[in-house]
Amino acid sequence: MRNSRKAFVVVVLVIGLLAMVVGCAAPSTPTPTPTATASSPTPTPTTPPPGGDIIIGCVAPLTGDSATFGKSTQNGVQQALDETNAKGGLLGGRQLILKTADDKSDPTEGAAGITRLIEQDKIVAEIGTVQSKVSLAIAPILQAKKIPMVSPTSTNEKVTLVGDFIFRACFIDNFQGTVGAAFAYTNLKVTKAAALFDVGNDYTKGLAESFRDAFTLLGGTIVGFEAHPTGATDFNAQLTKLIAAGPELLYLSDYYNDVGLICKQARALGYKGYFLGGDGWDSPDLVKIGGADVEGGFFTNHFSKDDTRPEVQTFVKAYTAKYGEAPDALAALAYDAANLMLDAITRAGSTDGTAIRDALKTSNFKAVSGTIKFDANRNPIKAAVIIEIKGGQQAYKATVAP
Repeated sequence: MRNSRKAFVVVVLVIGLLAMVVGCAAPSTPTPTPTATASSPTPTPTTPPPGGDIIIGCVAPLTGDSATFGKSTQNGVQQALDETNAKGGLLGGRQLILKTADDKSDPTEGAAGITRLIEQDKIVAEIGTVQSKVSLAIAPILQAKKIPMVSPTSTNEKVTLVGDFIFRACFIDNFQGTVGAAFAYTNLKVTKAAALFDVGNDYTKGLAESFRDAFTLLGGTIVGFEAHPTGATDFNAQLTKLIAAGPELLYLSDYYNDVGLICKQARALGYKGYFLGGDGWDSPDLVKIGGADVEGGFFTNHFSKDDTRPEVQTFVKAYTAKYGEAPDALAALAYDAANLMLDAITRAGSTDGTAIRDALKTSNFKAVSGTIKFDANRNPIKAAVIIEIKGGQQAYKATVAP
């Protein structure tokens, strides 16, 4: 009897549970979807966002035997971009992003680097590179892609002749060679000079040729004109020959790393005359390598940190605060090249390469290294300065107008 009563209770509980389950599973009445009427508010259109970051490229020798040049160049460009970003960017608030590639002072590396910046990073403009031999490798690639380039320091005349998208912020070799020749002949009263240069470098070869031609036109005599192979560290054979000809001045168009060694070896061979060169001397490593043997040497340059113009001193102060050392000419020219490009983008109102190119052509820009306008071949018309190595430091000597 107790078992029957228990069975009955179980049945009743099961029936009750089934009823609850069915009730829970029953569909609810759907809520009608309201139909839009003419009086319903329409969605507010979303304003399209700005075009995004503006990517600027910089190919430079960040490693290798000209690494100080590359670092100064990168710093100068970054300084210009950071200052503009701090003021709100360009073209309605778009921020500037720097993408770099190390050319290692090698044209093949430079070509690979600029190709990567174009295809992967989508740069709209290039600031660089430093050396003429590498600029001559990357310029045709940029010209074909219609991407404007401003080289800070490639002084070989051929660079901008590649095409109308290629500009530079520095004066060219024939002007620099002419200035050096005039200083040697007029200021130093030299009548006999010789030259030694790297035969594998368009910059050093072109600068030596410009000096030779200008010095000869002034009435001076070139008693020796010798080349050395790229990468050489022993210059005694060439120097012995040159010194035997009796020059009062040795014109050394090489970069600082070679110049330091050449000066030491020339003094060791008994040479007592002047040393003179170009902007490739502009590195603190020149004195580290050459020591007292480069003392009293002179070189033509684009900038002096001792220039009292307000724009120069403002730049020097800001750069020194940011990087912990005073800027050299490489940094100043890179800063100028970047600001030239940013000014052109602003005036063009666009990141279109052709529009930027057209704006660059009409530049009249007050830069750290002087007011820059471009001639028909996109070379700047500007002054040069003479720097002397004095007391182990660079000392401003004179300014020479074009």
